[in-house]
Amino acid sequence: MILHGYFRSSAAWRIRIVLGLKGVEARQVSHHLRLGEQRSESYLKLNPQGLVPALETDDGIVLTQSLAIIEYLDAIKPQPLMVPADPVRAAQVRAFALAIACEIHPLQNLRILKKVSALAGDDNAGPKWAGEVIADGLAALEVMAAREPGPFCFGDTPTLADVCLVPQLGNARRFGVNVDAFPRLLAAEAACLALDAFASAAPDKQPDAE
Repeated sequence: MILHGYFRSSAAWRIRIVLGLKGVEARQVSHHLRLGEQRSESYLKLNPQGLVPALETDDGIVLTQSLAIIEYLDAIKPQPLMVPADPVRAAQVRAFALAIACEIHPLQNLRILKKVSALAGDDNAGPKWAGEVIADGLAALEVMAAREPGPFCFGDTPTLADVCLVPQLGNARRFGVNVDAFPRLLAAEAACLALDAFASAAPDKQPDAE
């Protein structure tokens, strides 16, 4: 398999974690987001959205969108499952993950931040606004996770919720969010980072890290 990504992309970070948890090998190809390499003609043929990640399967099929890619990986290598088999638990884990992937993460996308800053006429406006959005989102997730046993977000094994949480906490720190306000989330993160699959997927461990 080939994983198209960027070391700092939180969506690509999710895929690296899941590949590690499942023991699936993938060659990484980097596309520098700040240089606009994801908008190159060759990459747009792979992913018309011009976003990372994209995963080329062993059969040469190109899959996009991190959560869809993770569903595919769950299907071809079920152990360990990222989404529990129990329908109620599955819905709860997906809700937590989607709160990050659909509600928090898109608003800190580089192109969105640039537009917000341009509209405000202030280069700092986009990042400041993103930090506020992240803090509000994490506050809700803290309550959701506090209802559940640990050490991970939903019990004694990592799930899609943890896979989305760890990169989001990484982004929160980049945007100056006080993550100490979310002790339950930090406890889940600590449990995750004790696992090699999470630790080795961190941005600073990637071959294209700057």
